[in-house]
Amino acid sequence: MDMLLGIYGFIHDERLPQRTAPQKVNIEVEREKKWVKMLAHWDTPETKQKLHRRIYKGIPNSLRINTWCKLLQVNRIKFENPGKYQDMLKLGKLWSTDVRQIDSDVNRQFREHQFYRERYSEKQCALFNVLCAYSIYNSEVGYCQGMSGLAGVLLMYMDEEDAFWALAILLSDKRYAMHGLFIEGFPKLTRFLEHHDKILTKFMPKLKHHFDKFGLDAILYSLKWFFVCFVERVPFSLCLRVWDIYLLDGERVITAMAYTILKLHKKAIMKLNDMDLIVNYIQVKLHKDFGYDDDIVIYHLEKSMEELRRAKLDYPGPPPPNELPQRMLGVFVEPDKKSKIGQRAENFSETEKQTRANVILRREKAALELQELRVSQSDTVSEHSGLTGGVRCDDSVSGLGSRRSLADTSVTSTADLSVFSSGRSHAPDNSLDTHSNVSDDGTGSDG
Repeated sequence: MDMLLGIYGFIHDERLPQRTAPQKVNIEVEREKKWVKMLAHWDTPETKQKLHRRIYKGIPNSLRINTWCKLLQVNRIKFENPGKYQDMLKLGKLWSTDVRQIDSDVNRQFREHQFYRERYSEKQCALFNVLCAYSIYNSEVGYCQGMSGLAGVLLMYMDEEDAFWALAILLSDKRYAMHGLFIEGFPKLTRFLEHHDKILTKFMPKLKHHFDKFGLDAILYSLKWFFVCFVERVPFSLCLRVWDIYLLDGERVITAMAYTILKLHKKAIMKLNDMDLIVNYIQVKLHKDFGYDDDIVIYHLEKSMEELRRAKLDYPGPPPPNELPQRMLGVFVEPDKKSKIGQRAENFSETEKQTRANVILRREKAALELQELRVSQSDTVSEHSGLTGGVRCDDSVSGLGSRRSLADTSVTSTADLSVFSSGRSHAPDNSLDTHSNVSDDGTGSDG
């Protein structure tokens, strides 16, 4: 069967995507003309005045390469570091201890996209090169799996060297500060999860209670939101719109989009009475069908940003020093003996052990509270019915065991926390697809 390609290069195996209406095509052509003019006069006051509004309307796909490079100031950093990428790539191929893991992950990344479909295709090789070079360029981070998703998207629009510098900016520039997501202990992840919980507690307490009731911590559903800016968690067209705005406005967009997703879908989520079903809905169902037009989602994203700004919850705060690079970037550091043979100093650092233990403890506490609630409800039913009933011991133990098992796995493997370390196992996402309705109108805060 011939490949059926969508507008963004992803392969469709069922049907061709719907054709764009002629009227919409004409509108897009006019928008492109305006964007071409604006890009040619990028540094003028007129462009600065129009930029925010036009980016929120969406960057024309044919002009994303130019716009993203300008937003990230790729040409500036490339000009300031002539020959640096080639040097890092040569050193990476000689010295990087991550090359096997990078090669393995590149083989899995975006295989449904035309650029990455064939093993050792031009873009697969470019993705390997970018990640290999970066593993030497930033010796504190090296390579972590989530970075393949970031670089993979950048390479859909940029050449190899530009994608390398764009990745470097995303990790080290204070506006994005992704460095803190990938270093040992994941300090930025912890900080953003705590902030996400504050937002839920204030604006959606019923949904937060629903999550707590089933032992669902944000870490179990939100990792790709924070690590790769919603890649493979919302449809790709919407993901690109979020990236456009993220590259303009920085970290505030991530917290607001996380809030927006749950706000739009809270009614559907509240109907799901099982942790696995909720996780599947958020991670799998919404990726396939978000249930809202992209323009509608961006409208609500803007509203969310304003709502959070008024409540002074739009931003968790600037990155503290420990979330920023401590070593000079681009300076070669020869790997130590343990790194050369693929070992870490420990299987888990003390910080990682504590992070993992805290999540498991929170899961167990929620499961026990749920068990006590069931026992209480069962006793009440027995008193009124005259029957001797109750929760079966094996049922309650099984429920606790499954939650603990999921917590263990989610913190150390999927929930895509193979991101935690290039040396960790990369477990697949085994959530099952659901067919829940996404059409519930879930806008606004809890009533």
